[in-house]
Amino acid sequence: MHHLKIVAVILAMVAPAMAARPANAAQANVAVAANFTDAANEIQAVFARSTGHEAVLSFGATGQLYTQISQGAPFDVFLAADDERPALAVSEGYGVDGSVFTYAIGQLVLYSADASGVVGAETLRAGAFQKLAIANPSTAPYGRAAVEAMKALGAFDSLETKIVHGQSIAQAFQFVETGNAELGFVALGQVSQMGSGSRWIVPQEYYGPIKQDAVLLKRGEDNEAAIAFLEFLKSEEATAIIRKFGYEAGL
Repeated sequence: MHHLKIVAVILAMVAPAMAARPANAAQANVAVAANFTDAANEIQAVFARSTGHEAVLSFGATGQLYTQISQGAPFDVFLAADDERPALAVSEGYGVDGSVFTYAIGQLVLYSADASGVVGAETLRAGAFQKLAIANPSTAPYGRAAVEAMKALGAFDSLETKIVHGQSIAQAFQFVETGNAELGFVALGQVSQMGSGSRWIVPQEYYGPIKQDAVLLKRGEDNEAAIAFLEFLKSEEATAIIRKFGYEAGL
């Protein structure tokens, strides 16, 4: 009898949530590159209001997320921070052929929590700091872009011993925010809405384009919410959010 009461209480708690959700609503699990966290969270909320579907977001470094996908992680959609892994997902049989598209083009930024910490390229050349945070260049496209930029500026050799690697661009940003590094290379999307600190938007000529591609994964091929989420990413509403957070819109 006691167990029946517990079940009744649980049903009473769950029922309103189920009733509030449209009968045709579906759920999709979306793997998202860490740099796109803020934009994705806002897109997720508008997507839910517009469609009734739910996108459950999981964030991480693009390389790490792809490894998880290749090992059978239950993702329906993959929003990468590069254009390599989505194409690889298709060629290796994890992604749906013809579903890949560029949803955003990222911009690299040198950022410091100190209002006078970054003044431009000369900040790197002067090297008057102890720690410089970047995402792991072997797994995170923004980390690779950071190395390219430092080499293009002729500063990599002098700065190499000061570099601290975050597992993802989110951790690199965290290192700067917590003071574990005086400055770091992050995505413009992470700091575009901040009024504090100092930043230098690295000119595109110093690194290869950061085309961020999306792909429908085989697991989500028949998932209504997964298909709808990718379509929503191409909408004017989503494009406005993408631009708001400092990305160029793809497509």
